Amino acid sequence: MDFGLAGKTAIIGGGSRGIGKAIAIGLAREGVDMVITSRNLEALSETAAEIAADTGRNIIPMACDVTDRTAVEAMVEDAVAALGGLHILVNSASLPGGSPNAVGSIETIVDEDFLSDFDTKYLGALRCARAALPHMQAGGWGRIINISGSNARMPGNLSGGARNTSLVHFTRTLALQFGRDGITVNCIHPGMTRTERTPGMMADRAEKDGITAAEAESQIFAPGAPGTNALGRMVEAEEVADVAVFLASEQARAMTGELLNPNGGAGNAVYY
Repeated sequence: MDFGLAGKTAIIGGGSRGIGKAIAIGLAREGVDMVITSRNLEALSETAAEIAADTGRNIIPMACDVTDRTAVEAMVEDAVAALGGLHILVNSASLPGGSPNAVGSIETIVDEDFLSDFDTKYLGALRCARAALPHMQAGGWGRIINISGSNARMPGNLSGGARNTSLVHFTRTLALQFGRDGITVNCIHPGMTRTERTPGMMADRAEKDGITAAEAESQIFAPGAPGTNALGRMVEAEEVADVAVFLASEQARAMTGELLNPNGGAGNAVYY
């Protein structure tokens, strides 16, 4: 299927690893040139070279701290100049590993950790969108894809739930504000997804329980286990990327303000 993306340009936040990297690969394979960003220029450069070698596209690494408005605005202007325009923005930046101290009970929450998490994930997306939207408006076409997470629908992680829920509201608000400019804005809620961090996470769990990493993963997705899903396996980053590529495509031109959940059917709640 031709997704109508050949010749489009993109900025991919959090593009050096994980889901952001998988989305960058997926879009590049559809003919998209892009800037990938994160805080680590060395990791970005390695990823850019890898994707360029695989796809033949122009992949430009640009380090950027999304908590810094001035840095974000400069990155977007540099990206537009280098690419000749901007059509797609993927907001996938996050703190490495999240904010561990903002995960426990309310008595243990450190305000600064909570605010740092929110500043990166939610306000980072806002800063990037604010800088990118005028360029999309000028071209009469745009796609913004916000990568949120299933913590928005699961109690327990106070900062993760707050930041992810806020991204859903942000998505709907932008969709209503910019739809008549030819710009769609959608949100993706990944569940437990296999990325570069997964082996270490499984190894830690295995060591704690005195089992192998393979057994640890099997336990998570065993029938009836709290972390399982309908598929009984971990979702691959490439499967989340496939959803993002569709949302960026011409075929998704009537879809905006929506939330998609490529999480393998996790959770038991009924949503309508």
